[in-house]
Amino acid sequence: MDVYFAIVFFIFGTIIGSFLNVYIYRYNTGVTLSGRSKCFSCSKTINWYDLVPVLSFFFLRGRCRSCKSGLSFQYPTVEIATGLLFFGVFLNNFQKDFSILNSLIVALELIIFSTLVIIVVYDIKHKIIPDVLVWVFGIFSLIRLILTIGFPALIHFHHILDLFSGPIVALPFFLLWLVSSGRWIGLGDAKLALGIGWFLGFSFAISGIIIGFWIGAVVGLVLIGLAKLKQSKFLPKVLHSIGLRNFTVKSEIPFAPFLILGLIIVYFSGVDVMGLSAFGI
Repeated sequence: MDVYFAIVFFIFGTIIGSFLNVYIYRYNTGVTLSGRSKCFSCSKTINWYDLVPVLSFFFLRGRCRSCKSGLSFQYPTVEIATGLLFFGVFLNNFQKDFSILNSLIVALELIIFSTLVIIVVYDIKHKIIPDVLVWVFGIFSLIRLILTIGFPALIHFHHILDLFSGPIVALPFFLLWLVSSGRWIGLGDAKLALGIGWFLGFSFAISGIIIGFWIGAVVGLVLIGLAKLKQSKFLPKVLHSIGLRNFTVKSEIPFAPFLILGLIIVYFSGVDVMGLSAFGI
């Protein structure tokens, strides 16, 4: 039965991921979410049987059925990633007793991770985090935190700290943004840190951010190295294939995806890099 529900969560996640792709492509474009999907090259309406999450992309070999133009790998990537996140949320919660409260917490986590998927892809594509998304993440994370703790337990010190963990974690990001006038870090990243603090709690939020910085540093060095290889006219086809055709040493690297990856790692692994949780923090 648990395996059945895990598969259902994954499939449901891929379906939601398909909708997230629509949202990502249409957000702030004036196109409604209710309109039929069309090929960006030939503008032909896509048939329903070509919209099956993940499967349709590979059955069509990544090309439009009508004009044979290439389709973005964003489609299956977002669908599979969302499916895996939903699958992971189920595994993280299936041992808990069934109740309305636990079901509500799971629903909130699914909404939160769906929002984070949009933020990651949108930030990579446009180098900006829409306010509506980051506030949805923050508010829902705070609600989840309160429901998880329970109102009677809010008077305990470490739970009070968790309630203030959002502003505490976000404050250094905001100061970096303020001092650098946005050159070192974006205001969107500070707002994102607010939600990370509330979602993970203080000690685990610190771990998530540290891991995010580590991953960001490694990826940044790799991308800079690839950009230099590109300048030397080496491996241009490889760079093009992974979407780095226009990447240079001076290109801006979005930081939100690394922060969110750190959050995901901590959420599913429970790793506490600084060991702060051992002190009841």
